[in-house]
Amino acid sequence: MYVDPQPPKRPDPHDPMDRPPINVPGTLDDPQRAWRFNPDYERLVVAWDAVLPQLDSLKTVLDKAYSLARSPQTWDAPVGERYVEEIREWRNRLAVYRHSVLTSISDEAADTPRWIPTTANAPHAFPVS
Repeated sequence: MYVDPQPPKRPDPHDPMDRPPINVPGTLDDPQRAWRFNPDYERLVVAWDAVLPQLDSLKTVLDKAYSLARSPQTWDAPVGERYVEEIREWRNRLAVYRHSVLTSISDEAADTPRWIPTTANAPHAFPVS
């Protein structure tokens, strides 16, 4: 059993800690620089939100098929155990695939800056739904 990795963090306008970086006066940073939410990071949040329900629905369908296949009312012959094993293997493959996909999105989000400099006047985050 795999545990889902940390999802990309959505911007929270009500969280005082979720703000763009602050330029310190007297440093090399431009004190007039504004920041915006990184569109690459936004795509990772959207990808996570798109893929997770699909993976959940696949897991639900395979779990239902597996429970029905294990029922003694379903199979009346010894060959039924072979089908149960195949479904079990597909469940294991799906778990590995799910972990792989979600980990790659999570790792990419960890390496992608949330805020990038812009020439706009105010920080912007993509709409939170």
